[in-house]
Amino acid sequence: MRSLKPGKATSKPEVTNISAHAFWLLLRGTEYFLPFEKFPWFRDAKVSQITDVQLLHETHLYWPALDVDLSIAILRDPDKYKLVSS
Repeated sequence: MRSLKPGKATSKPEVTNISAHAFWLLLRGTEYFLPFEKFPWFRDAKVSQITDVQLLHETHLYWPALDVDLSIAILRDPDKYKLVSS
């Protein structure tokens, strides 16, 4: 008997906590800490805007209400990337 090929990953990103200074995002068993100091696009966002996050192309996260698109690499090591906010 042969096993079937693994299916498409169904794990959706989930915001697990929001504080006055940051929020935590759970994705594929890893929790990422996103301080507003390093991710300023979320600082004045509503809870509903932060929690409405989608995984695109398996490597990017998108917040449609905020029009923010971040790669998972940026979440892993934000100091490696220059983030610019307008």
